Amino acid sequence: VRLVESGGGLVQPGGSLRLSCTCDDRIFSIYAVGWYRQAPGKQRELVASITVDGITVYGDSVKGRFTISRDNAKNTGYLQMDNLKPEDTATYYCAGFAENVENWGQGTRVTVSD
Repeated sequence: VRLVESGGGLVQPGGSLRLSCTCDDRIFSIYAVGWYRQAPGKQRELVASITVDGITVYGDSVKGRFTISRDNAKNTGYLQMDNLKPEDTATYYCAGFAENVENWGQGTRVTVSD
């Protein structure tokens, strides 16, 4: 089972990006999905998560700016990022979690800069 992130890139402060996390297996529908990020020299942190039932949790630094969602029919999770700030610069990873199962993507780089 593979998770593949896409949608990263360079954006100016105040801009938006939408990250996608596509799974190559229908097992995605039973995954809780999490988006994490890691900036150089910093620990990986939870950005947002969504359960199978659609319950969402956000990190304090992104509340009100980021929105996590999922489309099980497409085996894909999303992270809509609005009003981006330079401190959002990091590599973003998606992960899928189920009982005794944990899968991570390879990451997609997001750079917020003028």
